Amino acid sequence: MSTVFTKIIDGTIPGRFIWQDDVAVAFLTHAPITDGHALVVPRAEIPQFVDAPDDVLAHLSVVAKAVGLAQLSVWPAPRAAVLVAGFEVPHLHLHVLPAWDESHLTFAQARTDVSPAALDAAGEQLRAALRDQGRAANVPRTMHALD
Repeated sequence: MSTVFTKIIDGTIPGRFIWQDDVAVAFLTHAPITDGHALVVPRAEIPQFVDAPDDVLAHLSVVAKAVGLAQLSVWPAPRAAVLVAGFEVPHLHLHVLPAWDESHLTFAQARTDVSPAALDAAGEQLRAALRDQGRAANVPRTMHALD
C-alpha cells in the first residue's frame, strides 16, 4: 500500500514541491514548525533511515543541505536544522527547517493554522532561493506538480 508521501509524489494528493531529482523530492509540510519547514523524501518507499542504502541516505543529506542553505537565505535564522523521526509516516523523510534555538526542534511547535497562501509564499521563496543557488534544474516548473 502506498504511503501518503508516495501519493504526494505521484500527484494523487497535492503537495508544494521545491525540489525534484531521480532519487528524492522536497516539499513543504502542511504543519510547519517554522516558516519554510520542508520534507526531503526519497522517491522509493523506505520505511526508516536505518533501512536506506548508504547512497540514498547520502543523497538525501545533500538535498537537505541545499534546502537548508535556501532557508537561511530567506529567513534570518542562525541555523538550518534537520530532524529525522518518521513516526507519523512510515516513509523515510528528513525535516529541514530554519531554527532560532532548540525550542524549534519539537513537533509540539507544529502549526496547523498556516494559510495556504502563506505556505505558497514560503514555497516560492525557497524555489527562488534554490534557483539563485544554481539549482534551477532541480526546481520543478510549478510548485504544485513534479515535471
